[in-house]
Parts: sequence; structure tokens; C-alpha cells
Amino acid sequence: MSSENGLPPKLGQMAYSDPNLSISMSSAAGEEYEAIRNSSFSSFDPSRMSGEGSPMMMSPWNQTTPFNKAQWSSSNLDDMTHGMPKNGLIGSLVREEGHIYSLAATRDLLYTGSDSKNIRVWKEMKEYSAFKSNSGLVKAIIISGDKIFSGHQDGKVRVWRVNPKTPTIHKRTGTLPTLMDILKCSIKPKNYVEVKGKKTAIWIKHTDAISCLAMNEEHGLLYSASWDKTFKVWRIETSKCLESVKAHDDAVNSVVTGAGGVVFTGSADGTVKVWRREMLGKTTKHTLMDTLLKHECAVTAVAVGSAGMVVYGGSSDGLVNFWECEKQLTHGGILRGHKLAVLCVAAAGTLVFSGSADKTICVWRREGMAHTCLSVLTGHTGPVKCLAVEKDKEYTSDHPKWVVYSGSLDKSVKVWSVSELAPDLQQMAMLQQGAEGDSSFCSIPSAKY
Repeated sequence: MSSENGLPPKLGQMAYSDPNLSISMSSAAGEEYEAIRNSSFSSFDPSRMSGEGSPMMMSPWNQTTPFNKAQWSSSNLDDMTHGMPKNGLIGSLVREEGHIYSLAATRDLLYTGSDSKNIRVWKEMKEYSAFKSNSGLVKAIIISGDKIFSGHQDGKVRVWRVNPKTPTIHKRTGTLPTLMDILKCSIKPKNYVEVKGKKTAIWIKHTDAISCLAMNEEHGLLYSASWDKTFKVWRIETSKCLESVKAHDDAVNSVVTGAGGVVFTGSADGTVKVWRREMLGKTTKHTLMDTLLKHECAVTAVAVGSAGMVVYGGSSDGLVNFWECEKQLTHGGILRGHKLAVLCVAAAGTLVFSGSADKTICVWRREGMAHTCLSVLTGHTGPVKCLAVEKDKEYTSDHPKWVVYSGSLDKSVKVWSVSELAPDLQQMAMLQQGAEGDSSFCSIPSAKY
């Protein structure tokens, strides 16, 4: 039975409970703030003024990292790095209306989702459009053609379409599952499955918040992951739910699709799992192939990079594990760059980006079997909750550049320019050592093999 605030009784005092951290709060405060499970941080003060931000921005969140101050102070260093590509902040998008939980970028447009229930669209660093979902904070956004899919706290996926004549107008064209499918499914007892508290619900509906969305364009499939421990598969063309997979023993925080019909999921139960998809006529069947990781810390984010050859899994202990695929997936190492939980991971080209509750973004470059840290992007005053990456307009094969968007619980989105050719922190430290006779190797994020 649900409590008065619409949450299951077990979570009655943990509004918007997220599988990354654990903060106990009143239901009233929960309307504004999202807490995160399965971590040791607890720092919410209900007397805190709203202008001071979310509990994530308070101690121990609001602490200095060793990367906040410039490590390179020599005047000679600028001369030595002259002409080298540099990574840095382009600008910030701020709208004081809620914490940023989701981002999606396409064709020079950026979509942002927050706990204000609004989805805003930005173009050339300015607000371009906006539309309101009227339900649940926006946990995930993904784009396919002229359709935008948004995943919400209420467990539903909403479908939007851009008006071809007036592209600033977005119209809601449906909800997954559709009302008609819910009614049809409700008639037959065999369509009910057991959920929390020995209750039953029809299998096509998520019974908890949606945490992530993923797309398989080749077969026209949409994946939705949820805190109800399942992921579901939808056919985009018909809006039908094809399959529901009981994937984990705790909330599913991430789902991503790989090459060759492979799907990866990460969960608060501490595991990363690999699933094989089979197309069976008009439906699908997903079979568990492997469990890549199993530990006590929640897996908060999963990403696939380098043409599907590398899988990254960020977790609440601040680490990013990665696996390399040759004939099979094998553990390649650990990226160590954060002092608090990793909350999001994205990959593009040879680069990997990890955003953290320590308010920073580590930029890693993969070269063969090794990863080096190019930059630690600082500037957010709250945890970095989501990332989106797209090619820079100046991208060339000789000079690959990316535009990186980072959404934070400080209610802002920052826009960064990142080059794959930028010198890494170890190179910079060596230059500084030559210029000053001093080295800062001890503070450089590292990859363990």
C-alpha cells in the first residue's frame, strides 16, 4: 500500500530515493530534494534555506578537491604549452528552477530535465523552447529522429514530437505504456506479476521511478531501466512493451546497448550484467550472459565506448571499472580520479568522462590498453548528475574535439570544450617539474591495471 505521499511505505521518509546515496529526510523536503541510497553520506538539515541548494551541496559534498586550484603556476608553463589544444569551460546555462537530472544533445540542441517537471531546450547557449510534463521529475531523456522520450519519477515514459513547421513547439504524442494496452493487459490474470510487498501489477508497467533510457536504432527498440529492479523493452513504432526482464536484486541505475545485440545493466546491488538479445518474430528475449562486476558499492552508471569494444562502470566508491572486449569481455582496470561517488559516465571517441558527487568531471583518454587523465573539469558547486557529449563544429579527423554538457544538482548546466589532443596531466606535471623543479604527480588521477 502506498503512503500519503505516493511512495511505498518502506520509503515513506525517503522521497525520491536514488540508488547512489542515502539521506534520510521528511516527505516535505523530499519534494525538492533527491536522496541517494547505499552510501555513507548523510548531511541533510531541514532548516537549511532553499537558496543554499540541495543536501548534496552541504558537507561533506561541499568540500575542496585537490584539483580545484590551478596546479601549474609557472609563467614559463604557458610558453611551453603554447599551441597545444586546451580543455575548458565555454559557458553556463542557469535557470533557478530545479536540480538537473537528465541531458540529451542533438543537432545543436540541448534538452535538460529537472525536478521542476519542465524540459527545456537550449540552442547556442540560449533558451530555445520548453515544455512541461506535468508529472514526476524528469529522470532521463533520449532522442530518436523527431521524437523525444522522457523517463519520469512516476515510472512512465512520455513521448514528444517536434512540430515540423514550428520546431520550438513540442507536443506530447503518447505515454508508455499506453492506456489502451494497460486496459487490455489488466483483463488477464496471467499478466500480473508480484512486486514490492507481495502486491501484484501488470508486467508492462514500471512500479518505481525510471532511472535510465537507451535506444537500439537498428531494430527500433527503446529500453527503460527502473528502480523496480527491471528493465523493459518497447517497440518504438507501435509503443508496445515487448518484454520485461527482472534484471537485478536492487534498483537498476543504468542500461546501455552495445554491438551485436548485447545490452549492459548496472544496479544498486553492486553488479554489472551482460544480456544477449534475440529477436523472436515481433518480440524479444534477453538472456543473461555474464556478470562483470559484483561488489558492495552501488553501480551508478554504465557506458560503452570505442565502437563497443570497452565497457565502463562507475560506482558509489568513486571508481570507474572498465572491461575490454576482444573475444570476450575481460577486466581491464580501474580509473581512480574521484573522492566521492561517480554519478554518471559518458564515452566519445577515445575519451571517457566521469562526473561525480565531488563536483568534478574527469576526462580520460584511452590509448591502446591504457587510460590517462587529460583534465579535471571544475566549476560546479554541487554533484555532477548527468553528462551529454556531441561533436564540436570544428571536429576533424586530425583534431577531434567534443562539446561536453554537464548537469548538476547546483541547478546549472555547464558547457565544456574538450580536445582529444590536449596534453594529459602527467605531461603537464613533467613540464612543470622542468620549469620549477617541482612535481604534482601525487595528485594526478590514475588508472590501476
